[in-house]
Amino acid sequence: MVFKVLLIDDEPGALEGMELWIPWEEMGFEVCGTCNNGSEGLDKLHELKPDLVITDVNMPVMSGLEMIKAWQEQGDSEIGFAIVSGYSEFEYAQKALHYGVHHYLLKPLIAEEAEKELRQIHQELVRKTKRKHLDQLANYEETVTALKKLMMDHLLDGEEQAFIEELSTLRERWNLCLVQIDSINLAEFRERTSSVISTESSIFLIDIEPGCFAIIYGFNGIEYESDTWGKIEEISRYCKCHRVFISAGLSQPLLIEIGQSYKTAKMAIKHKFYDLQYEGIMLYLDIKAKEFSHLYDQIQLMDTILRTVELLDQNGFMQAVNRGKATFRNSLILPEMVKKIAVHIMYKIVEYTGPIKNISEEKMLEKYKLYEIADAVLTLDDLMDQLVACGTEVIDLLLQEQSRQAQGIIYEINNYIQEHFRESLTIKKLAEVFFLHPVYLGQLLVKKNGLNFNEMIHGLRIEEAAKLLHQHQYKNSEIAEMVGYTSYGQFTKQFERRMGMSPNQYKNSKF
Repeated sequence: MVFKVLLIDDEPGALEGMELWIPWEEMGFEVCGTCNNGSEGLDKLHELKPDLVITDVNMPVMSGLEMIKAWQEQGDSEIGFAIVSGYSEFEYAQKALHYGVHHYLLKPLIAEEAEKELRQIHQELVRKTKRKHLDQLANYEETVTALKKLMMDHLLDGEEQAFIEELSTLRERWNLCLVQIDSINLAEFRERTSSVISTESSIFLIDIEPGCFAIIYGFNGIEYESDTWGKIEEISRYCKCHRVFISAGLSQPLLIEIGQSYKTAKMAIKHKFYDLQYEGIMLYLDIKAKEFSHLYDQIQLMDTILRTVELLDQNGFMQAVNRGKATFRNSLILPEMVKKIAVHIMYKIVEYTGPIKNISEEKMLEKYKLYEIADAVLTLDDLMDQLVACGTEVIDLLLQEQSRQAQGIIYEINNYIQEHFRESLTIKKLAEVFFLHPVYLGQLLVKKNGLNFNEMIHGLRIEEAAKLLHQHQYKNSEIAEMVGYTSYGQFTKQFERRMGMSPNQYKNSKF
């Protein structure tokens, strides 16, 4: 440990000697300043807050003992003192004992003797600092325990009640900030928060549950202009790097009423779900007139979204999710309800991957952290982005699977058409045979064969009719019926369109 030391002597040579002859850094000290009399020294004590003061006794304006007495009467921190005097001033050293000063350096200073005394002082300061830290830690923990009881509406015992009432008088008003963060980042963010508030008095960090803690703080004057609020804002700015929700409750005149601040902070933090960014503090004063809605037709939204997945309609899926998101925001649906709806929809979407080989539903659920969403710190936008990512990936997987299946099934479909084109075959009947959606089947035929179903049927029929016409065994009307036409007019129309001549002209041609 390094301690700050202030040197006071009215003899410039003596000051210079103390600075130069003694290896301060080696012994764990840092000279933070020097001055020439007790009056200047008193000002420096207020300014520099040293851990140790080494002062001459007999000085003009204000003696060393007068300075020590004045500080003990009006000083705002505990400081160790050591005096320097000659043999003729030994009575001053005796008097110093009355002020609790137990360390005495004899003039002229002998470096070895001074070092020995200073090493002893350093050891005492180390022990004193550790003891003080333990005492502060114990007091802090007792304070935190009492404050947590108040937050949870538990009764305090007599000593705790008296202590909280005394603590309350240190500030004009008290409030509470609530902080929520994903558990994985909690330790880092809590440590940073603790570091930011460590220099402030009347501010306490209370652990509540995994991923959540509170900051209870007191202030004087206008809350949002206070130094304490500046610390809260500094913590909030760090949210840029994390997904963190921070809210502030309604301030109270008495610390004993901090439970009300906690309740209002919990109300406020839920509204961070609908905020557009994580940074910033949600104030209860800004949302106290807003109420969440518990009414929402989730069945309709689910049916609409799942239908787009079934149809492998990426654009339709995106539009359905965006409409849902807009409704959530405009109706201010309770965040817990929105999360449940989103998780349920994602579960249903993931189930569509069941028949796909080498795709694990469990891994998909883990990938999109469906088990964690309920307790996760998420804005509406991020939650909907997660839903979109899940849905678009599943649709892509289904399209790929359909494409793989199509490679094999298109051969069967073409064979079936070749065998049955003479019948009253429609795209609907064909879709029923192969258990495919008619629209998808039509798209598949165009993609794989380069022409649609009707073009294929007419092409095969006219090709067959042309062969039969050259055989001169059947009437044109018989041929039309044999190849699948119920209307002779339709037959001639399709024949002329493809062959560039009528059936009779073709029959009599030399092709």
